Amino acid sequence: MHSCIPSHFRVFYRRTAAGKPLCYRSMPRLSFIRIFGSEKSVSTAINNAAEYRTIEDDIMTNYKDLGLVNSKELFKKAVKGGYAIPAFNFNNLEQLQAIIGACVETKSPVILQVSSGARKYANSTLLKHLAKGAVDYAKELGCAIPIVLHLDHGDTFELCKSCIESGFSSVMIDGSHHPYDKNVELTKQVVEYAHKYDVTVEGELGVLAGIEDAVSSAVTHYTKPEEVEDFVKKTGVDSLAISIGTSHGANKFKPEQCTKSPDGVLLPPPLRFDILEEVEKRIPGFPIVLHGASSVPVELVKIINANGGKMKDAVGIPEDQLRKAAKSAVCKVNIDSDGRIAMTAAVRKTLMENPAEFDPRKYLGPARDQLKSLYKHKIINVLGSNDKA
Repeated sequence: MHSCIPSHFRVFYRRTAAGKPLCYRSMPRLSFIRIFGSEKSVSTAINNAAEYRTIEDDIMTNYKDLGLVNSKELFKKAVKGGYAIPAFNFNNLEQLQAIIGACVETKSPVILQVSSGARKYANSTLLKHLAKGAVDYAKELGCAIPIVLHLDHGDTFELCKSCIESGFSSVMIDGSHHPYDKNVELTKQVVEYAHKYDVTVEGELGVLAGIEDAVSSAVTHYTKPEEVEDFVKKTGVDSLAISIGTSHGANKFKPEQCTKSPDGVLLPPPLRFDILEEVEKRIPGFPIVLHGASSVPVELVKIINANGGKMKDAVGIPEDQLRKAAKSAVCKVNIDSDGRIAMTAAVRKTLMENPAEFDPRKYLGPARDQLKSLYKHKIINVLGSNDKA
């Protein structure tokens, strides 16, 4: 019952004769006097351990206490500077080490993304402390980069609320699977709650095809530019994810949707920059987000398949198109599948070459290094966020 109380409140309670908790939260001294009758009784009540106790475990965690930031100022700078902030998904220690290492070495701000599935996998309490550890780790490495902890594809108000209460500095509420009016209603509800705690909110218009964790759609529904101004105005969101042809997962397109390069590599249809440009005209300077923006590196897929994998017809978004998008109002680019592919390639290769190996550090270490190298490349050559921390 105390999970929605901000961390700067200290909460005390006693049990009534009926056994029901009677709660008081910290407030100005005069208010306490009105409740307890005198300043002396306040002191007595607070110090009487037999009758009152501090509720520490159930108090809401404020992201600022973890050293995190929200995305508002980062997005303003990115839109103005013509680059995009990397939004890298993580759910374990090695991924986090790689992300922070890459961003510190390139001096890039970063958004640590956690999906609902990743939160269940890693445990919400551990994630909170991992985020705090990431802040301290960056400082230890020599650069206190701005770090956002963001919920990726939250689909209910309750999930977003829970993440805000556990220290997230940014949340996405994805109501794109609902009819337009329901999407507006749900998004507005999350925004109104999140903004009480200075947490930023990302909404979505349009639907991406593909599968990633619990998010899936068989077809793409492009964002309708004529809806964006109304949506932003009614909901109060801080950023907007749009659909212009990116797609979730490693098999973003069917082979029949693609053409082939001279060396046989599948090339997807180009992104709909006409939609992006129309959106920018309607909400100039507003932060835009691209989901499903992994490039599915051919060389890493080859390593996986050469070492026992079966990634058939894997195809991603060409990096030159992502760089073009990052120079526009697209100020956040989500990258998840590429990270999974990089780690899997390193793990498969290491175990194939060393079949007797059973120490996880011996294959997760190379996986971490491969991931770090990939993310440094993305930061410098695709997103342009290096030296922007």
